[in-house]
Amino acid sequence: MTSPERFAALSEGLAAGVRARDGLIGLVLLGSASDEASDRRDEWSDHDFFAITSEGRGREIRPDLSWLPDQERVVLIAREGDIGFAALYDDGHVFEFAFSDAAELSGALAGDATVVVDDDAGTTATLIAESRARAAAADRFDPANDVRLVLVKLLIGTGRVRRGEVLNGGQFIRQWAPQLLVRAIRGRFDDASMTRRDTIDPVRRFELDHPECGRRIAEVVAQPAEDAARDLFALTREILEPGWADFPTAAADAVAARLGW
Repeated sequence: MTSPERFAALSEGLAAGVRARDGLIGLVLLGSASDEASDRRDEWSDHDFFAITSEGRGREIRPDLSWLPDQERVVLIAREGDIGFAALYDDGHVFEFAFSDAAELSGALAGDATVVVDDDAGTTATLIAESRARAAAADRFDPANDVRLVLVKLLIGTGRVRRGEVLNGGQFIRQWAPQLLVRAIRGRFDDASMTRRDTIDPVRRFELDHPECGRRIAEVVAQPAEDAARDLFALTREILEPGWADFPTAAADAVAARLGW
């Protein structure tokens, strides 16, 4: 468990490391690591952040992570793509971060965020303002399209499972279809969503807005793949179809007929 004191000390250590490292000009704490979302912080909260380099110096500086705090307690460092990193400490605390210049993060999305370190030009603050604007613009649902995709993913996934591709089919059934169903539910019943919901990942804190739907979806996808697909299909119809003219009833009937449901 990461205590509040340990969490705060790591945040302070990050800020000190960024300020001391030549070529680093910015630090942004994201999500529950930020000041504005500190009320959501609990024993499972990680440090998510952006570490911003001077323009054009990302590739040069990225191999050096000596600025991370408590180096002697780091037991694992892993790469996620070109600019993403994960660091694990011996007490189980995790850092997940992007380490790059502002240009390399030009497509980033941000919700809750605290700019801790910045240069005189406000490079980091500008990056976060633009990232938040992109996140707000992307925070739109098209439930009619999302539910159509639920049906497609369940059909393809079940076909793959029946073909013997259980792992790949399971991705369609347990990952992509539920994500789309969550989006469809959020869009169909948008009044139920809290103002502090995650604008980047609709699945985050879904259970707080839709506790019964969240519980039932979780129970369904915990089953063997085809059972999960069949029950998720039934749940999709139960939750979304009644009283909604945009529900693709004919398509749902076609999927049921094709799969013998």
